[in-house]
Amino acid sequence: MLIQLLLAAAGLVLLTVAADHLVVGSSRLAARMRIRPVVVGVVVIGIGTSMPEFLVSGVAAARGEAGIALGNLIGSNILNLTLILGIAGLIARIGFASTVIRREVPLAVAGTVLFAALAWTGLTVVTGVVLAVAGGAALWLLVRWAGDSRNGELAEEAVECVAEAPAGPGGSARFEPLRAVLGLAGVLVGAQLLVVNASAIAAGLGVSPLVIGFTLVALGTSLPELVTTVQAQRRGESELVIGNLFGSNLFNSLIGGTVVSLAAPAGIGAANGLLLLLMVLTSLAAWGLLVRGMVLTRAEGALLLAAYLATVPLLLTA
Repeated sequence: MLIQLLLAAAGLVLLTVAADHLVVGSSRLAARMRIRPVVVGVVVIGIGTSMPEFLVSGVAAARGEAGIALGNLIGSNILNLTLILGIAGLIARIGFASTVIRREVPLAVAGTVLFAALAWTGLTVVTGVVLAVAGGAALWLLVRWAGDSRNGELAEEAVECVAEAPAGPGGSARFEPLRAVLGLAGVLVGAQLLVVNASAIAAGLGVSPLVIGFTLVALGTSLPELVTTVQAQRRGESELVIGNLFGSNLFNSLIGGTVVSLAAPAGIGAANGLLLLLMVLTSLAAWGLLVRGMVLTRAEGALLLAAYLATVPLLLTA
């Protein structure tokens, strides 16, 4: 058991480090290819920070570990808008423009609801195609909206945050493609280590893989979002915090759901209804708190943290 715990921890560390290099390398490579910063900010960085969730859940689904696959996606979506958003709110009040609440946040909530509805009936190749089409449409909308002046500035600020990471050996930009490839390989290896050993730990403890996926795995794969959120909040970029977390949930639901649906050899049966309901209610509650006054206070941040802690005992009875 100790060896499995150490290997699972090693997988989490490798996932976090490799995902960071994947995002940095990909964004700099896109910049060298003269892709617009708006596209880099929305697509490369937005999807890149959610890459651990996609690959961990995809590997789990391919291995027949449906509990870990779904538990990771559902748990990450709940964790993003409770634990991580709560931590950001405790660091400082979060204020943002009304356009974010009118467009990006409702889109993310709609994507989460769609994923919940399909997961409740079971994920198959057909539902995977539906989620893929919805994901493509959502990306198109995000890139189009990012062309607006304020959203374009936010996307450029996101790229600048990533660009602050150290360059490759000798500061050479030629290393960035290799950085991206090695980052992807590291995420794949880390995902495999995490899934295999998390499954073994669940069996050894007599705990459902869904519980492990919802807690340990979800927390580990959400570390990139946590780091990005804390950095953005410390820089005073509150809109990046909201965009990062709700955007992560959108990508987890649509793209992550697509990966899981297509990776499972025989599909995945209906997910736990209580957890899906918690995921949807969490999204609606976070949206409601934000739209109420266009600001998230420290007290509301503490409330979100308490909400996350309350979901864990509920899982044990689910």
